[in-house]
Amino acid sequence: MFKIGTFYKCFNFPLYKELEDGLRDHCTKRIIKGTIILTPEGINATVSSERDKALEDLNLYLNNLVGNIKFRFTSSDISPFKRLKIKTRKELVPSGTNGKSFNHQSNYLTPMEWHSFVTDPENIIIDVRNDYESKVGTFRNSVIPETKNFREFKSFLKRNKKTFKNKKIGIFCTGGIRCEKALYSFEKEGLTDIYQLQGGILNFLSESKDKSSWQGDCFVFDERVTVTDELSPGDYKQCYACRRPLSEDDLQKPEYKKGISCHNCFFEKTESDRIRYAERQKQYDTNKS
Repeated sequence: MFKIGTFYKCFNFPLYKELEDGLRDHCTKRIIKGTIILTPEGINATVSSERDKALEDLNLYLNNLVGNIKFRFTSSDISPFKRLKIKTRKELVPSGTNGKSFNHQSNYLTPMEWHSFVTDPENIIIDVRNDYESKVGTFRNSVIPETKNFREFKSFLKRNKKTFKNKKIGIFCTGGIRCEKALYSFEKEGLTDIYQLQGGILNFLSESKDKSSWQGDCFVFDERVTVTDELSPGDYKQCYACRRPLSEDDLQKPEYKKGISCHNCFFEKTESDRIRYAERQKQYDTNKS
């Protein structure tokens, strides 16, 4: 059984690059895999390990270095990650704004409070994630921005700020970090009555007793591709050309070629791209056999 830990902390962190080597060594010794992002505005990560107490040790290690970080734990029968990746970036999530996540804070709602909030028809609920994530699953009656990437979210708010003015707005994403970054864009458009699902969708599915406001699966950025409302691996596969989730019906479409293309990206990629992807898939299949 693999234990999975998700966590983030938004804070002013100018010495973020100095943490990389020690963190890599700590995780490697404990066979911790996953992705850890270090930035000047904080830390964001999802990691996993089959070793007993490995993630609890990592939690203590980080707490000693940067102060309190709360891990949220789930589990999986399959390994969600192939390797450890530690990345240094300028932002926790590329947003196309100048906003710093540690300068803005919303009103956090627990999963129980969130369920009451989203079932009130007077409130507006906005899915902060990308379009392909929302198509897999979302909260009922949510506003779907139809963004291709998070950098487009600021433009969505600018176009719709009159609709959202003087409304209570609830926002959610997978684990919470994109909501933290989105607060700058809301504030810039004069929208301040914002409520955020604490810990994101994954925390809601883990802690909520009443999940009737949620529909579908939740896309996750690891080998599971999606998880059900019980947090078990879903039935979706992934296109390794564009990373989008694919249903069983999608796999039957003529544009789908394993590791090379799918109906989502077939016309986005060039023939040289597909040749390169085909060679990559060939090497993967050879190594696997």
